[in-house]
Amino acid sequence: MKKPDKTKARVQPTGRADKRPHEVRIIGGQWKRTRLAVADKPGLRPTPDRVRETLFNWLASLAGASSGATGGALPGWHCIDAFAGTGALGLEAASRGAVSVLLVDQESALVDQLLKLKTKLAAEAVRIERGNGVTALERTTANSMHAVFLDPPFEIPALYEPALRAAARAVHDDGAVYLEAARLWNDEELAPLGLHVYRHLKAGAVHAHLLRKGPASAA
Repeated sequence: MKKPDKTKARVQPTGRADKRPHEVRIIGGQWKRTRLAVADKPGLRPTPDRVRETLFNWLASLAGASSGATGGALPGWHCIDAFAGTGALGLEAASRGAVSVLLVDQESALVDQLLKLKTKLAAEAVRIERGNGVTALERTTANSMHAVFLDPPFEIPALYEPALRAAARAVHDDGAVYLEAARLWNDEELAPLGLHVYRHLKAGAVHAHLLRKGPASAA
């Protein structure tokens, strides 16, 4: 009897599997479970679902402290997602009741994708702009945003300081700045920018910060 050829079974793949997600989902609100495609773009790194869920629990707590809102709602909130990418952060805010959300990105293909999503969802609260996220923040009326989402490319660290400075100016005294970075930003380096760490978590290579205005409270 001829023995089976096991050569093919021993062949190993030569390349590494692409572990980046090809889609993410909106977690809560009116568009819960809506899928958002993740384009194959260098540096595009959507916020992990677990981090996003924690972030919006933090924001809901802030909203509830002043408005009595529960269940992740952000009633009356104005938000800007300055490095929108897939739009996951800004669209999550709109899904949860924010009355205005500006999504900004420099990549024309990503902007086109966001425009299609806006139409699909009939997302009247969402505006989309192609451009520089820092410039968009600098144009924003001071103290007008309840939430500023900052998720710049990890490989361009020079973006972080100007983005944080502009975000601190744009955000309302009762609002918050979300910062996603490859490292922890501490209160000592944030203080000159007018911010402090209110919440922080680490998930894999991602450091997720919720920042608020003013100095850190004394321990």
